Amino acid sequence: MTPPPLPRRLLAEYLGSALLAAIVIGSGIMATTLTPDVGVQLLINALATAMGLTVLILVFGPVGGAHFNPAVTLAIATLGGMRWRDAPAYVVAQIAGCASGAILGNAMFALPAVTISTTARATGANLLAEVVAAAGLVLVILALVRSNRLDWVAPAVGAYIGSAYFFTASTSFANPAITIGRILSDTFAGIAPASAPPFIAAQLLGAAIAVGLAVLLYPRTVIVVAETPGDPGEPGTLTDAAAHVEPETQRSGAH
Repeated sequence: MTPPPLPRRLLAEYLGSALLAAIVIGSGIMATTLTPDVGVQLLINALATAMGLTVLILVFGPVGGAHFNPAVTLAIATLGGMRWRDAPAYVVAQIAGCASGAILGNAMFALPAVTISTTARATGANLLAEVVAAAGLVLVILALVRSNRLDWVAPAVGAYIGSAYFFTASTSFANPAITIGRILSDTFAGIAPASAPPFIAAQLLGAAIAVGLAVLLYPRTVIVVAETPGDPGEPGTLTDAAAHVEPETQRSGAH
């Protein structure tokens, strides 16, 4: 299976990331409008994000892999599921998308397009929570891909993120691009600029841990990637990789 052209995949990543950020920020604003109860606000935000993310993966996954997350992109590239040369473009599309989605979320509620968040979040507990949240998210994805269960990615990721809102102290950002986007909204879901770099470092550490765990837990399964005509042996998207999984005893490949 030949992957779609890179521009089409980048458009899918941009749109999916933008809509994800709009969902996260918009539902947070709506939640604070509907109720003063912080617990109910978090529940509204979590449910909207979990359900919205599930749908976005189903819509954009067949085009660009539905990463929407630099940590996921780097993990997939590390295990050979996409071309390393495509990874930077994916990351740029994801960050641009999340920034655009934050602006859209603000605008939908008649707020200034950009309001820099003042919510400081970089506590020790929150940083540990981000390591756990990102490790869990990336491990869920890699485990399903490496065991050839691609149909379960959308519901499993949605369910994990929904639950991680409540079992992590940080409410599970787990995504460097969405972390950057949330700087642009001084609302329920925002994060202060000074808190973003340590959050992103924690998320990348979590992703690295997940890569190691995935290789340990699924050592005999490798991602065998699609080959593009005229460019043999180079990997395609996450969707392509997940569609071509074979036992290691039959064919070797990159982890």
